[in-house]
Amino acid sequence: MRFEFATAGRIVFGPGVSAELAKIAMSYGRRVFVVTGRDKIRRAGMVADLEAAGCTCRLFGVPGEPTVDLVREGAEALRLFAPNVVVAIGGGSAIDAGKAIAALGANPDDVLEYLEIVGRGRPLPNRPVPFIAVPTTAGTGSEVTRNAVLGVPEHGVKASLRSPSMLPAVALVDPDLTLGLSREITAATGLDALTQLIEPFVCNRANPMTDSLCRDGIAMVSAALPKVCANGRDAESRAAMSYGSLLGGIALANAGLGVVHGFAAPIGGMFPAPHGAVCAALLPYGMAANVRALRERDPEGLALEKYSEIAKIVTGYPDAEAEAGAEWAWRLVQGSGIPPLRTYGISNADVAGLVEKASHASSMKANPVRLTADELARVLGSAI
Repeated sequence: MRFEFATAGRIVFGPGVSAELAKIAMSYGRRVFVVTGRDKIRRAGMVADLEAAGCTCRLFGVPGEPTVDLVREGAEALRLFAPNVVVAIGGGSAIDAGKAIAALGANPDDVLEYLEIVGRGRPLPNRPVPFIAVPTTAGTGSEVTRNAVLGVPEHGVKASLRSPSMLPAVALVDPDLTLGLSREITAATGLDALTQLIEPFVCNRANPMTDSLCRDGIAMVSAALPKVCANGRDAESRAAMSYGSLLGGIALANAGLGVVHGFAAPIGGMFPAPHGAVCAALLPYGMAANVRALRERDPEGLALEKYSEIAKIVTGYPDAEAEAGAEWAWRLVQGSGIPPLRTYGISNADVAGLVEKASHASSMKANPVRLTADELARVLGSAI
């Protein structure tokens, strides 16, 4: 057995730890490039703390999911400001943008030189500017991953900028920052977190360390998500969601994903569909398709056994079969108010093209079983 394991240089987790941002940032220097999402309230206090501590801050806003043009703009702004450290405060979009800007600002060439799928995929020659991630949602786990997902509108796809050196120097995870999230965002990001625990657990690159993280995370998130959707001020369940999301980020960075994220990349590149909502809509159908295919083609394999383990964890029934996990996920998605993909303009006419693109996505390569084009079309068609 051989595997590698890497994560953020330092993880600071707990209610209220965002108050430590200024002290942590100043250990790198006083010039701070701050990448922020749309939530001005959450970022305001932390930026004020940085400035009160004597830091000079340059703010860069991320209005939505990041694109190659946005990070080009950010990287140029970073070079002109010459910071000691980059801090990203927000959801997965802000953190991915900050991670990419910290990397590109320290490297000489255009983003397409380093981007996967539609770029040249060259390794980064220089280390990024030190990067601190402060997530304000419990979903993407981007605070502990080594890639940034960027939209490439001219190609109608999302692709990753990826390097081991892009792992954040510090992940500062404060569950209190998620207390004011809407039910809609809570559900979509929470189901993304669950997906990012299930897919690494069953994928073909799983290892014993990621398995242990996924088992804990699946149990934690499956119990906490319905509670935070019902009561967004449930601090204990919010903490469980933040921790579960963190575990999912660590797991996917060290194992892989699967069919759900394989579809999420082209869908997000072609349609104005939030990543978390896309993953949520696809999750039960991706699980069901994998279970069916594994029963037919690898009935004695470890992946099907793991799907049975998931079913036992989420349903609480010790004799639950693998199919019960997908059924449980379907009920959770329906009860959480996740809209079907047609909400974002996706129709049956788009299925063939999306299946073709998804089949080449990097995430699809880790799926526990190779799904046929017809099986992939069934997954997507069911979510529409």
